[in-house]
Amino acid sequence: MTEQIAGIEIPDSRIAKEATELIREATTDLVFHHSRRVFLWGALQGERRGLTVDRELLYVGALFHDLGLSEPYRGSGRRFEIDGADEARAFLLSHGVPPESARLVWEGIALHTTPEIPTHMAPEVALVTAGVELDVLGIGYHDVSDEIRAAVTAAHPRPDFKQQILAAFNEGIAPRPETTFGNIKADVLAHYDADFVRPDFVEVILKSDWPE
Repeated sequence: MTEQIAGIEIPDSRIAKEATELIREATTDLVFHHSRRVFLWGALQGERRGLTVDRELLYVGALFHDLGLSEPYRGSGRRFEIDGADEARAFLLSHGVPPESARLVWEGIALHTTPEIPTHMAPEVALVTAGVELDVLGIGYHDVSDEIRAAVTAAHPRPDFKQQILAAFNEGIAPRPETTFGNIKADVLAHYDADFVRPDFVEVILKSDWPE
């Protein structure tokens, strides 16, 4: 029988099951439960917006979206979003998923910390961001009922989530601070590290090699 949470069926294809196993083993309980909630919130927001979405692709995008924060990727020198996006695309291609579908998942993960832009893209992209925004930032909190929120968090609890996810962001990004240039994760490093100096966009322009 297909698992259902808050009226949303959890994909149970071979790809979905293997993705679940992979992320369950590769990440912490914190990231796993967060990622499953991201899928559920994204699917719920998709229903509310009247969007038609490939739930399997959305599921894989949600599960892999924070994989790049985990230990093996911290020395990559790349944005954690890219690490997770590349792993998700490779996983899907290895399972025979068409490149254009794998690209949608890549985009959903790569752009999930970029405000506004994903909203104007395919549902498989937009709804990963919608799920992240609801779970982390509370954007859309009142779009779902108290009963729905209770059902989702009963299945995937979020004890002390605000502090724990911020700490996880810091741990995943602190070894590669240069990757926060121009994105919201610079706020995380500034919160945890008093010596962190944000790259300044204006100074980059003024100090470039161009004479004027």
